[in-house]
Amino acid sequence: MDSFGAIPVFVAVVESGGFSPAARFLGISKSAVSKRITQLEQQLGVKLLHRTTRKLSLTEAGEHYFEHALKANRAARDAEDAVAQLQGEPQGRLRINTAMSFGRLHVVPMIPAFLKRYPKVSIDLELDDKTVDLVQGGVDIAIRGGAMNDSTLIARKLVSLHSVLCVSQSYLNQHGCPEQLDDLLRHNCLSFSYSTDAKGWGFSRGGLAQNVAVSGNYQVNNSEALLDAVLQGVGISRLPTFVVGPYIRSGQLIQLFPEYRMPMQDISAVMIERQYMPAKVRAFLDFAIEYFGSDTPYWEQGVDI
Repeated sequence: MDSFGAIPVFVAVVESGGFSPAARFLGISKSAVSKRITQLEQQLGVKLLHRTTRKLSLTEAGEHYFEHALKANRAARDAEDAVAQLQGEPQGRLRINTAMSFGRLHVVPMIPAFLKRYPKVSIDLELDDKTVDLVQGGVDIAIRGGAMNDSTLIARKLVSLHSVLCVSQSYLNQHGCPEQLDDLLRHNCLSFSYSTDAKGWGFSRGGLAQNVAVSGNYQVNNSEALLDAVLQGVGISRLPTFVVGPYIRSGQLIQLFPEYRMPMQDISAVMIERQYMPAKVRAFLDFAIEYFGSDTPYWEQGVDI
């Protein structure tokens, strides 16, 4: 039975990739973590981890144990969540995952206000443009754009995600202004490398759709890096309004073809489907809806959508 108490420690070691980060996460010493894992291996009679000075990896037995330990750890958290609902006040550690640019520009600024309202909650915020596995990563809530393909997750829309075509005046001075969509074929079009349609931009107007095959000499997996290239006159790009809104309002960037609409997605709060929603998750979800909940979000003021 003593092995049950080691499950959170073992899971923390595997998920964080080492004893030191697990110790920081758990708020105990590295030696205490090491001792607990050693005791667990002795109790089970198998080696769970390969340890070297540079790397830690699971043995075959460790992989099997970790699979079941994750489920046990999740069940324990669900039990805690059920009790926490009765306590009412949100508290505990909240792990949030969101995309790099949206997170830095719009999630990071809301965190201090949330913590002031709920001082007993501690936040672990991860900024990552790649979609993470909420269960494997121990993530409580993710803020994501686009469709949700995992049926084990639930999503609550926060705000619509619009994109616009934009360019700097310096680029137009040097290369001329495209007068119609097909003119984009002759321009340097910069793209977001994680986009599924990076080489074919879609437009719609009056119910009619048009796709333009674009090309350019620069693609990057970060919207703010793409923005910097556009500001410096490298080319034309499709960028989300949450990034370019202020630059269009100030006149630093020019919105091209505002009469056309580009494909729209939702930015949603995504959570693991569970019987009991922890008070801390419910509090953050409600706070995010309050913060972003508007037909016209603050970053789109002055932008033609």
